[in-house]
Amino acid sequence: MSDTSSATARIGRSGRSRLLTGAMALVTALVGTTTALAPASPSQAAVLPNGFKSVGYMPSWAGNVTTIQYNKLTHINYSFVLPNANGSLQPVDQPGKLQQLVSLGHANNVKVLIAVGGWNDGNDSAFEALAANSGTRTTFVNNMVNFVNQYGLDGVDIDWEYPDPGTSANNYTLLMQQLSTAMHSRGKLLTAAVVSGGGTANGIQPAVFGYVDFLNIMLYDGGEPHANYDWSISNAQGWKNRGLPASKTVLGVPFYSRPGYVTYNQLVAMDPANANRDCTTVNGAQQCYNGIPTVKRKTQWALANAGGMMNWELSQDTNTSTSLVSAIYDTVMGGGGTPPPTGRTGRITGLAGKCVDIAAASTTNGTAVQLYTCNGSNAQTWTVGTDGTIRGLGKCMDVTSASTTNGAKIQLWDCNGSGAQVWQGQSNGTVRNPQSNKCLDVTDKNSADGTRLQIWDCFNTSNQIWQLP
Repeated sequence: MSDTSSATARIGRSGRSRLLTGAMALVTALVGTTTALAPASPSQAAVLPNGFKSVGYMPSWAGNVTTIQYNKLTHINYSFVLPNANGSLQPVDQPGKLQQLVSLGHANNVKVLIAVGGWNDGNDSAFEALAANSGTRTTFVNNMVNFVNQYGLDGVDIDWEYPDPGTSANNYTLLMQQLSTAMHSRGKLLTAAVVSGGGTANGIQPAVFGYVDFLNIMLYDGGEPHANYDWSISNAQGWKNRGLPASKTVLGVPFYSRPGYVTYNQLVAMDPANANRDCTTVNGAQQCYNGIPTVKRKTQWALANAGGMMNWELSQDTNTSTSLVSAIYDTVMGGGGTPPPTGRTGRITGLAGKCVDIAAASTTNGTAVQLYTCNGSNAQTWTVGTDGTIRGLGKCMDVTSASTTNGAKIQLWDCNGSGAQVWQGQSNGTVRNPQSNKCLDVTDKNSADGTRLQIWDCFNTSNQIWQLP
């Protein structure tokens, strides 16, 4: 979901079933039927390092639950069940499909939740009414408990689009507080899908962060081009700046294009090269989405700075090497140029026996990487990964502005998989940045505390010799 300052940007997920019908008719004429996902193997449980989450939504109106790649996901949200104003629930669409999803998910160690709400043509009146007083809140919570128990679910994902700042936000907080108690006391999960950012995000008060296990941030339907990297990361960081813990920050990515809602698998069927693009032309109109490189890059950021990745939605993926679910999974597990779960960790020493140090132990992007007397602090503890990154305090050693010029300074920055963050230790003790073909260097051969590191032509001099962990 985009920043909701624009009405057109508020075309959400449950309404997308109708919007996709026209887009699918348009594209099917060109590419035939949509691509199905490969059957999942039940032999491998979905366990990702460090509690990292890979969340997928499965709509009631599209896709087959037998073709989901369960072994690459941790959570699946079945979409949607709708509330009534009195706190009761409307009948769930395709209950047999939900039952099969729960059975297959649990067989593969995947947690299955029910997503409640959705866009619903922009009509959130039922949520507004039921949350407005304690009686209907209690009725709704009790009905959610019964629904979860009936279908053997692992929890609830609230998708109220959207509580407005003020009274509505207060009621949302009360509802989530009560749901949190009901779910967590029964060993169940409570999550929520939330808007990407902007003023509408203030309808989710920081108190809610303590009630949920995590938030699925709908980082799509916004940005120009659609859901681009910088826009998405900026909005994710905005939620963190409001106090959302990194571990509860889950980045949503689209498996479809804007403005035409052409599914990713249809785009790839039209031209396999589209898998590695973010924009392409369909019937004379530009369609923008997230291809494999961008999904991997976002996942790399999430590995260092967040708690997981989410997608809308699973039926729109492919079943080949172009799968976006696979791109997320492979990145998390150490493929695609991303860090492995472990690496060589310790200090890096250089000129005059001093240590590579993060100035003031700051994690702010752009913080200087410098030479400093070794003191055993976390600011001097680095992890050298087999992917070529050198990480400290959860971020990466980076060449400022991805420069390849002599004298470009070294800084700390969000890990993003770029060439500015790749380093190769050489047998002669130098550490080379392949993108620039230059070496990590102490400015002016100065061993004073606080001297900045930079890149420079490789000369194998004393200010370019390093002892890695």
